[in-house]
Amino acid sequence: MGFLSRKKNKTASVPTDESHPIVEELQQMEEAVPERQDHDWDEGSERLPAGPVAEEDSSSSQAAGEEPSPTPPADERYEPDPTSPVERAETSTIQVAEAEEARVVDEVAPADEEDGRFMARDLIAPSRHEAAVEEPAAEVPTKHAEVIAFANQKGGVAKTTTTLNLAVAFAESGYRVLCVDLDPQGNLTMSQGIDPDKVEKSLYDVLVNDMPIAEIIQRREIDIAVASIDLAGAEIAMSTKIGRERSLEKALKEVAGDYDFVCIDTPPSLGLLTINALTAANKVIVPVQCEYLSMRGLVQLQNTLKMIQENLNPDVRIEGILPTMLDSRTVHAKEAVEILEENFGELVFKSRIKKAIKFAEAPVKGASVLKYDSGSSAANYYRELAKEVLANESA
Repeated sequence: MGFLSRKKNKTASVPTDESHPIVEELQQMEEAVPERQDHDWDEGSERLPAGPVAEEDSSSSQAAGEEPSPTPPADERYEPDPTSPVERAETSTIQVAEAEEARVVDEVAPADEEDGRFMARDLIAPSRHEAAVEEPAAEVPTKHAEVIAFANQKGGVAKTTTTLNLAVAFAESGYRVLCVDLDPQGNLTMSQGIDPDKVEKSLYDVLVNDMPIAEIIQRREIDIAVASIDLAGAEIAMSTKIGRERSLEKALKEVAGDYDFVCIDTPPSLGLLTINALTAANKVIVPVQCEYLSMRGLVQLQNTLKMIQENLNPDVRIEGILPTMLDSRTVHAKEAVEILEENFGELVFKSRIKKAIKFAEAPVKGASVLKYDSGSSAANYYRELAKEVLANESA
């Protein structure tokens, strides 16, 4: 009520015996504002409407002949009087507003269950520690190709023949297969009708210059990463390369999801190229000619494989030892198979690759035995081997 404030009049004083217009105005305001009852309300009791009570108090005060409270002199500063009807009306209005605000808060947010009060933690947003933590979705395992290396440092034991024909047998069963010719002689490349001397890009560029292996893959009966005579100098070119033993493994990762099997033909040595193959492989198949000198090389291969497991690829293992070029008519061949089974037991495949002229004729036509003479015994040898390898996969 800012207009009730008075400033001291320095020029003239208002006579006290004359009625001032402000007195009449105050009286009208007091009649218009309802008064609260003087008695204290009991806790939990309801309040009566302000209008009728104010009218009764006003009429009773008029009937009793009470005069309104005198107006303070103009030269005195106004101070709020808690007993004044105007001040009581203002206090009542503030209390009603506060009660209404509290009621709205109670309706919007639930009170604490323990003491009925709204807790401070309910007034703030949840922190990042209280937020619901979403469980990570289960990762779907990505299927990678089974990498099989065909290795034996002894040459002439049918490594290339076994690599190609077993790969084609996998393809006949509906699998996606990639052959990798890691032999500088390029015999696997030639067996698919590709001249190694005429290819522009080969595994040399992949291993030495980090070219993507997809750029050297050619489509024939199966997909083949071709070789060239340049591979003969790959070991020297890679000698100063960091991580040279993993060059092939790194290259195959780019296409691992595109194939079910990767079959690697290795050179007849235990040099850097063969080490690359064993480092990239999951399994090793060892073709062994059923002769004494060929079997003796198994000991050296086992020692090399043990070093690979300890230093480069702990997961690589021998899938099996495959007797090849078996001449069942000779006693020496039979004795060689018996020696293999006595020393390596279950590692020796039950399948036997016997000598057949078809194995020599098929590369001339640039095809596998399974395509060159599909119904021949030579083709069935590798179909049986494929079934045995696949059975071991599912076991």
